[in-house]
Amino acid sequence: MLDMLKIKNLSKVYDGKVAYRALNDIDLTIEAGEFVGIMGPSGSGKTTLLNMVATIDRPTSGAILLNDKDPFRLKQNDLALFRRRKLGFVFQDFNLLPTLTVEENIVLPLTLDGEKVKVMEEKVEAIAERLGITEILNKRIYEISGGQAQRTAIARAIIHDPDMILADEPTGNLDSKSSRAVMETLETINKKEKTTMMMVTHDSIAASYCDRVVFIKDGKLFNEIHRGDNRQAFFQKIIDVLSLLGGDSHDLSTIRV
Repeated sequence: MLDMLKIKNLSKVYDGKVAYRALNDIDLTIEAGEFVGIMGPSGSGKTTLLNMVATIDRPTSGAILLNDKDPFRLKQNDLALFRRRKLGFVFQDFNLLPTLTVEENIVLPLTLDGEKVKVMEEKVEAIAERLGITEILNKRIYEISGGQAQRTAIARAIIHDPDMILADEPTGNLDSKSSRAVMETLETINKKEKTTMMMVTHDSIAASYCDRVVFIKDGKLFNEIHRGDNRQAFFQKIIDVLSLLGGDSHDLSTIRV
């Protein structure tokens, strides 16, 4: 398998009156087509790691290679293009534009690239059908449910066929039924399209949809576990590692899948 993402000796120190080391010497490889979850207590460095892979934040030392290329060597405009074309993003608070319709939100990456209207319409139609949101394409964001909003965000994240999808707590604002639907959607996209995914989550149930979960504690890699065939058993393993990690009570969900 090709490596989609290679992280080598990655460290991040935030300067201030007291320098704060958010990540310490992280090594991580994600293969093309793999779905990897990142977990750990609040403040462990999960979001810092995601932000650096997203090229929103720069490493203090070490390297991040996406498809064997170092995006941080690009000029600012090229980096913005790289981020828009090669990566897809799904956030906890959806990051959709409330003044636009569902359809307009979904095609935003293509609009920015000046894609032909006909191509955009065809792509939206196909994606909306797959994600079960065809009937809400003309609605505004405030007229739809949280689950529909997150599916809209996923549609926007995949419409330009990115190399990799980065998800930050994608089920954080959803009830359990919507969470499950969103995770099944991401899993299906990962399996059918072979889209590489990296997801930061507090939610053990969401994490159980991944192929592998990597745990971070105090800015260092703590452990990693692989799913295998049984999602229920994997869920239980995730809970076990989280209880070893300690952390906030909301980091541990006790519900069975």
